[in-house]
Amino acid sequence: MKGTIDLINNRLLASGQLVNGSVGYATVGRVIIDDALEGAKITDAQYAAYEAALFKVQEHDYATAQDAKQLFTQEHTAAMNQLTLAVDLLGSATSVLATATSVATIAEEADTKPEQAALQEMLLTEEYTIQATEVATYNNAVDQVEQYAQQAGAFMAAANNTELTSSIDTYTAQNSLVAGQYTAITYTQSVDEFVITWDGAGTGWTGYLTDDMKNAEDLYGANAYMQQNGSPVRGM
Repeated sequence: MKGTIDLINNRLLASGQLVNGSVGYATVGRVIIDDALEGAKITDAQYAAYEAALFKVQEHDYATAQDAKQLFTQEHTAAMNQLTLAVDLLGSATSVLATATSVATIAEEADTKPEQAALQEMLLTEEYTIQATEVATYNNAVDQVEQYAQQAGAFMAAANNTELTSSIDTYTAQNSLVAGQYTAITYTQSVDEFVITWDGAGTGWTGYLTDDMKNAEDLYGANAYMQQNGSPVRGM
């Protein structure tokens, strides 16, 4: 939710600066160009991301989980919400870069002087050149998708792992704890470890998801499966 609001706030900040500059130039007789204030507008993608985040917060289940399966299921839902937003942001960042890379086709076909001059003119504009900030935004979005996809997958795998949930339920029962009253929960894929803390007390559970790990090659395979069959399945 915060990420979507931050994006809108950035546009509001830009609006104040751009409007102030516009008024200043208008006062002294300078002419601002068409779309000079475009950066102040809230895009459809940004508003859609905000709407989606708002809906998910409004609909989220904040009930206290009574056992480990409920705990992991709630965490999976929260991570999937964040993943949806990250995918939306990546889509927007990809669209920006795709506009710039679209000149490749034009460059391939530019075999006359007028066409080459037109290509050169395009490449002098910001829209058709890749900016370092755009690359950083794109890469950050990719990182967020990886992070939330990993977390969501881990929480769902954990919810379905009866050996793990039983171990956690035994721990909470022995220590008079309620599963959903935890103060922190983390999952570290590199060591396959969940660490859960309840009011200063807690411990880790390691090695339960080894059979659920997937690499880049698996991701390509999953994409091919879903392109052909639609809905994902565990065995794809």
